[in-house]
Amino acid sequence: MKKIYLDHIAATPLLPAAREAMLPFLAEHFGNPQSRHAAGEIPRRGIEEARKRVAELIGAEAREIVFTASGSEANNLAIKGILAARPKKKTHIITSVIEHFSVAHPLKHLEREGVAVTWLPVDQKGRVRPEQVAAALRNETVLVSIMHANNEIGTVQPIQEIASITQAAGVLLHTDAVATVGMIPFRVDSLGIDLASFSAQPFYGPKGAGALYIRRGTRVHPLIEGGIQEGGRRSGTENVAAIVGMGVAALEARKRLPSEAPRLAALRDRLIVGLTERVPLIHLTGDPIHRLPHIASFAVEFVDGEALIRLLEKQGIFAASGSSCSAEALKISPVLTATGFPANVAQGGIVFSLGMGTTEEEIKTVLSIFPRCVEEIRQVSPIYTSLSPRT
Repeated sequence: MKKIYLDHIAATPLLPAAREAMLPFLAEHFGNPQSRHAAGEIPRRGIEEARKRVAELIGAEAREIVFTASGSEANNLAIKGILAARPKKKTHIITSVIEHFSVAHPLKHLEREGVAVTWLPVDQKGRVRPEQVAAALRNETVLVSIMHANNEIGTVQPIQEIASITQAAGVLLHTDAVATVGMIPFRVDSLGIDLASFSAQPFYGPKGAGALYIRRGTRVHPLIEGGIQEGGRRSGTENVAAIVGMGVAALEARKRLPSEAPRLAALRDRLIVGLTERVPLIHLTGDPIHRLPHIASFAVEFVDGEALIRLLEKQGIFAASGSSCSAEALKISPVLTATGFPANVAQGGIVFSLGMGTTEEEIKTVLSIFPRCVEEIRQVSPIYTSLSPRT
């Protein structure tokens, strides 16, 4: 049975070019980049070349890139680091109710310590309205943190409009861009942001490599202290191989982006149209226009999302029932409930995330198999079968 992998929001295959670039730093070039002797020179150059490539991907300066171990770490560094570096009277942060847990959980922790947090709602398409941000600003607001796009429903936020508001108010803007960097055009200057978190994995780099963009002149207190690495902003011996791999993946993403994003969007639209035509009582989640090119997400009535992905897996199709960071908890998606879906519908959430290897033939296969899987689950639902004349 041919496997169809449509869970690229959870993990992607490592680019061969990135793997090849990493191997020497796992063998002969094992030196510590901080060593002043010859063994540290090549690893040090490898890191700085990667920093330059990552910066070029997002239109930043190399010195504005701080390498981390993940997007989650970068989010924590942005939020906690900004707060720690500001006067104590600046103790208010604005965010949205659909942020990744690596933003939401640190903010809830800070709330318990006395920091005021405003949680902005989203509309039925999952978008934050810029005017809500403007209305929530206070004299003590230190940071606004709104994700660039949601990896569960694919909605892209109006970050540029939000940035114009925060700039006018003299408030810093952070965006979690893990779902977007390398997947859609992302330029820090045109967006007007001050900090951006992202990771290598979504654009086919290695796991364990991430970065935080910090606009030049922005003060951020380190989370991890005790060393001089990353300009003192992130202590600890660098994961040289992973950083080098991220640099190569960033370089390849820049080359691939102009053609790959439109290709994926066409496949995504075919999947969305095909499933909504073939499956009754299915709802597209997220914004149909302001949407990531590789995300097709749905809420299916009278279906349990976990049961559906297990049944699809038996047919060789790998998908997700929500964010990979929350799926293990087997809870109803807070993103779907925030966009207005009742719990009994939200429990039928499913996300297809396309990638470089996704083909038209694979989409055609999914369009054939998915409706049968949905119907198989529904036939054991007494509520659905009692309503079946409607379908």
